[in-house]
Amino acid sequence: MKSQTLWLLFGFGAQSLFFARFFVQWVASERAGESVMPTAFWFLSLAGGILLFIYAMVRKDPVFMFGQGCGVMIYIRNLMLIAGKHRKRSLP
Repeated sequence: MKSQTLWLLFGFGAQSLFFARFFVQWVASERAGESVMPTAFWFLSLAGGILLFIYAMVRKDPVFMFGQGCGVMIYIRNLMLIAGKHRKRSLP
């Protein structure tokens, strides 16, 4: 398979992973009966964002890299906030 085709498949896979976060959020919200953001949403956002950033680097697209790079920082921060909240709950 040509390198270009492999990168195209990589890009579609990354975008699919990124899209999966919306599905996870929708299912969690339906179960809760209200809008919620499960932790899995942020992990899928982070994984998809990193892979899309890599794809944007290969494509040499600075606009796409900027957008995904900023998003990745937000996803990491949200996961840090969630981890901090869990740590506070587990303290005696």
